[in-house]
Amino acid sequence: MGVRFWSAVAAVLVVATGLVAGAVALIALLRAELTADVRQGVQDRAEQVAAVIESGRGVPSLTVSGQGEQFVQVLDARGDVVAGSPNAEELPALADPRRGSEFTLTTPLDEDRFLVVAVTAEGPGGDRTVLVGQTLFAVDESIRIVTRLLLTGLPLLMLVVAGATWMAVGRALAPVAAIRSEVEAISAAELHRRVPLPPGRDEIARLAATMNRMLDRLERAQRAQRRFISDASHELRSPVASIRQHAEVALAHPDRLTDPATGERLARTVLDEDLRIQRLVDDLLLLARADEEALRPRLRPVDLDDLVLEEVRRLRRAAPGLRIGTAGVSAARRRADPQGLGRVVRNLGDNAARHARSEVAFDLAEQPDGRVVLGVEDDGPGVPPGDRERVFERFVRLDEARSRRPSGGGDAGDATGSGLGLAIVAELVAAHGGTATVAEGRLGGARFEVVLPPDPEG
Repeated sequence: MGVRFWSAVAAVLVVATGLVAGAVALIALLRAELTADVRQGVQDRAEQVAAVIESGRGVPSLTVSGQGEQFVQVLDARGDVVAGSPNAEELPALADPRRGSEFTLTTPLDEDRFLVVAVTAEGPGGDRTVLVGQTLFAVDESIRIVTRLLLTGLPLLMLVVAGATWMAVGRALAPVAAIRSEVEAISAAELHRRVPLPPGRDEIARLAATMNRMLDRLERAQRAQRRFISDASHELRSPVASIRQHAEVALAHPDRLTDPATGERLARTVLDEDLRIQRLVDDLLLLARADEEALRPRLRPVDLDDLVLEEVRRLRRAAPGLRIGTAGVSAARRRADPQGLGRVVRNLGDNAARHARSEVAFDLAEQPDGRVVLGVEDDGPGVPPGDRERVFERFVRLDEARSRRPSGGGDAGDATGSGLGLAIVAELVAAHGGTATVAEGRLGGARFEVVLPPDPEG
């Protein structure tokens, strides 16, 4: 039992409740109106007879229209019939006036109910009671006919309501059935498929559009995940193959291990490749935490200029042939994660040193609105405008002009050129509420700029 069934049931119940209440009210009003008409006619006839008696002209002619439909009796003070209509003249009193001025009863004239009105007339021969009765057959018969029509018509109307609701809901839910069948057919291997968009802008159309946007996100996430796994596997393959190669050579020629120089080279090579694997795994773990929204900086007051100058000293040791400028570095203090921002500065410095021809420049300044801007630029080939957003994606490497080129032994950030360094910068800066962008620098190469928002405790 689905939505169509329960919608039809609900519609029938609501309409039936309203129609039954209306039918009951209709019957009650109809009975009241018809009975009022009979009462008025009987009351007028009784008052006419009483007026003639009170005038002293005796009892008028008590003719009635239709035998058994109406009767008239005039009673004396003892309750005896002194005059009556032809159908009731020879009969004893058909009603007891002590019951009131108006009542209903069944008389010997007919098995139907009669509405009786009793009116007192003060004539010359004493008080008289005029009884006038009118059958309620027409009223009861009209009510029976209307009731029969309602009992026949209401169920038919309920069937029409149920059928119309069933068809309307079915037509409204037809796009849902199409969406369900399409979603049923979508698998992990067919995330390119989309659910059909029904015409209009109703709730179902918006649901279909929302599902398509969800499928877009899932498809992008799947492509990113596959690319991520493929690139990670590729990056890990190189150091693993190098370690395996040296281990096989060592096993094939164990006599060479007796040479201290050869053993030292083997150990250093294995150690370097192992450190490269460790850095890559650490980077992957950090990005995985960012994907799970578990990258929460541990904030405390940090002198950002100290982080920049420390990175400058490291780069000068690692790449003595580069000119590294710090003229634009001024004091700036923020509540931040020192390890996270230290890694941001280190990755940016290492990236600039790797691609610079001869010069790298750092600048750091606090803006009047409270923001802090960190800039790192080089005199290398720069980043084309079309790649300036893509460069912060994971495992993205541009052309050979900015390909992997070690900066001189540095081991920070993305020193291996795995394509994760700038992605880590973007994630760490975003975790601090800031933004990371790249543009053309004053030195002719790329300028990477990090903007941190004002310190909330400022």
